[in-house]
Amino acid sequence: MRLYIRTGKLPLGDVALGDSIATNGVCLTVTELPGDGYWADVSRETLDLTTLADLDEGSPVNLEKSLTPESRLGGHLVSGHVDGLGEVVSLSQDARSWRVVVRAPENLARYIAHKGSICVDGTSLTVNAVDGACFDLNIIPQTMSETVFGHYRPGSRVNLEVDVIARYLERLLQGDRAAQSGGGIDRQLLAEHGFLGGAS
Repeated sequence: MRLYIRTGKLPLGDVALGDSIATNGVCLTVTELPGDGYWADVSRETLDLTTLADLDEGSPVNLEKSLTPESRLGGHLVSGHVDGLGEVVSLSQDARSWRVVVRAPENLARYIAHKGSICVDGTSLTVNAVDGACFDLNIIPQTMSETVFGHYRPGSRVNLEVDVIARYLERLLQGDRAAQSGGGIDRQLLAEHGFLGGAS
């Protein structure tokens, strides 16, 4: 599919053909720059694994240009590679902020930690609490008004990217087993490295 995004107040003066722009957290390559936006090609794989297929004409999206070595880092490092789809469970006002609960796929829940980082539709956020596969976010008014969070409802699907450090840590813990097929983290591996009392 070809997708055209009108970028609004995002300046495009420093964007060239072939550059990447994160669109709701999905890294897309700019193929045309007509002036007030950009065109990008979206593969069937990307449509199957992200929420881009849910967009209609006029749908708002979060946009972020790629980080450069001179850029200020205002959140955690994200790559624009979506790890899975989450679902908004609830939204409730908490003083001036909003408390948003999101359910992650079970295979991603192990990467989400209290006070850790998570990227939701391209927005870098801190996890306030975790309960199983669900996690809580505190969304301030600025974030609510400047991102697509203001359009979420219970049941809304969202793109999730977990903290890359958690992924590398899991791989490092596997040690030599990482090169073996199916060499994931299990109770025996945790016990061997002192995280559990003994192997079972």
